[in-house]
Amino acid sequence: MDSVELQARLEALTHEHRDLDVAIDALRARVGHDQIQLARLKKRKLRLRDDIAHCQDMLIPDIIA
Repeated sequence: MDSVELQARLEALTHEHRDLDVAIDALRARVGHDQIQLARLKKRKLRLRDDIAHCQDMLIPDIIA
């Protein structure tokens, strides 16, 4: 992937991560919310965070000291 594709992927992942924040908050606000669904959303959010970190690492070159 080139830097343009990585930047686009990073933006998409970040947007999805924010959307999951909203979905998790909405699910928590409901009375008697589904714990399994909440756990799945949180797990997906963690995977996205790892993917975001990976994309950021690929965009920032290593500096050899």
